[in-house]
Amino acid sequence: MSSAPGAGPIVLVTGGSSGLGAAVVTAVARAGGRPLVLDRQRPGDGVPWVECDLADTRAAEEATRQLAERSGGLDAVVTAAGTDVPGKLADVPRETWERIVAVDLLATVAVVRAALPYLEASRGGIVTVASTLGVKAVSDATAYCAAKFGVVGFTRALAAELAGRVNVTLLIPGGMRTAFFDARDPQYRPGPEAKLNDPADTAAAVMFALSQPAGCAVREMVVCAEQETSYP
Repeated sequence: MSSAPGAGPIVLVTGGSSGLGAAVVTAVARAGGRPLVLDRQRPGDGVPWVECDLADTRAAEEATRQLAERSGGLDAVVTAAGTDVPGKLADVPRETWERIVAVDLLATVAVVRAALPYLEASRGGIVTVASTLGVKAVSDATAYCAAKFGVVGFTRALAAELAGRVNVTLLIPGGMRTAFFDARDPQYRPGPEAKLNDPADTAAAVMFALSQPAGCAVREMVVCAEQETSYP
C-alpha cells in the first residue's frame, strides 16, 4: 500500500461506521493512514464520508469517485459493508433477498470498479470481505450465501485480472462480536455461548494484507475464532 509523500495511505472503507468497517477505520487511522467511508450512517471522529445506500450501485460508484477526487486519490479499498436477513427462501420477501445480494455482492463490484483507476495509479490494494458462508453453505441463508460465494469468485477472478497492477486479497471472516446479528429473529442470533471474533483482530489482518510490499500478495485469509462452527 503506497501513499503520497508526507501523508498516510488513503483507504476507502465501505460500511465504515459500524462493525468490521469501523474497526478497519480505527486501524487505518492508528497506523497513520487516512480512512474514508461510504455508509448510510455517519462514521465517528470526523472521518470524511459520503452518505450512500450501497444497494444503489450507480450511487455507490459515484460516491466512490467523489471521495477519491476529493481526497486526491486512493491507496486501498476495503469492502466491509454487508447485510443479511436469514430465513427460508419462501419466507424472505423478494425485495429483501435482492437487497442482500445488491449490498453484499453488487456494491462490492461497483465500488471496486469505480476505484480501479485510482488504485492502478497508486499501485494500491483491495481487500474484499466475503464470509465463511462464502465457502460453506447453510440453511436459511440463500441470499447471503449466494452473495458471499459470489464475492469469493469475483475476487479470485479479479486477482488474476489485476496481477502486477493492484494487489487483491480475499478476506473470509467468521462471526464477529458486532451489531450484525442484533436485528435478527432470536432463532438466528448467536447464543450466549457462541464463539465470536473481535472485529479489531480481523481488522488487524486487513492491515497486514495491505502492508505487504509491492510484488508480495496475500491472496486469501480466513480469520475467525478458533472454535468457529461455520469453518471448516
